[in-house]
Amino acid sequence: MADSSGIRVVIYDQVYHIRPAAGADARQIERLASHVDSRMRAIAAQTRDVDSLRVAVLAALHIADEYDSLKARFEALKSAVDRKSSEFARLLDSEIRRAIG
Repeated sequence: MADSSGIRVVIYDQVYHIRPAAGADARQIERLASHVDSRMRAIAAQTRDVDSLRVAVLAALHIADEYDSLKARFEALKSAVDRKSSEFARLLDSEIRRAIG
């Protein structure tokens, strides 16, 4: 929930008031908080751990692993697009030279 003093989110039954940076999307921050809350609850259910700090650290590790995997996948896709773009540019240049030569 956004108001003039910031955004109020609830993560693992704790209320946090977040002052977003200028131009930040309040709905995105709320979605991220919801994701953290869901991850913490899933870990707590699996481990039956009641220590919220331990649950938070495990959630952070899971989210960091997700991020790292997605980042690697993005980099691989970006490299593939870059290779194809270069290949198409070479083919286009070749066809242009052939057409005017």
